[in-house]
Amino acid sequence: MQDSTAQRTSPGRPKRVLAVASGGGHWVQMMRLRPVFDAHSTFYVTTMPGLAVMAGVTSSAVVRDASRRHPFSVLLLVFQLLVLFARVRPDVVVSTGAAPGLVALFIGRCLRCRTVWIDSIANAEELSMSGRVAGRVADLWLTQWPHLARDEGPFCRGSVL
Repeated sequence: MQDSTAQRTSPGRPKRVLAVASGGGHWVQMMRLRPVFDAHSTFYVTTMPGLAVMAGVTSSAVVRDASRRHPFSVLLLVFQLLVLFARVRPDVVVSTGAAPGLVALFIGRCLRCRTVWIDSIANAEELSMSGRVAGRVADLWLTQWPHLARDEGPFCRGSVL
């Protein structure tokens, strides 16, 4: 059986990647991953104006930051991300965190995109709350700390920093 998802993610064709990271350390980690995405058409999303320009990223957008304490901000974020999904039509959604990345993973999963969560290296003692939730959604769930890895995930495949 071959569906549209299988066709869009077939080997040999560059993927359309939506890379979502909140500002600060999440964005720094995503920028460290940029070489991985060089062979693909990658569109970057962050929450802080000016970050993409400073990093030399030309395909990017800024979305509202959100948190569970501010439900209206989550609704606005969902709307902004839906518009971006319609425009970019990603095959893969990757996030290094936080809430905007988690929302993007949920939307991506609903739209049958492949999804990857890379928990922040700052979460050395335990997974972030978003990271724990992402484990239920992401096709690939990663931590950067070997002692946080489990057989059922998250998995540790090395460190970004």
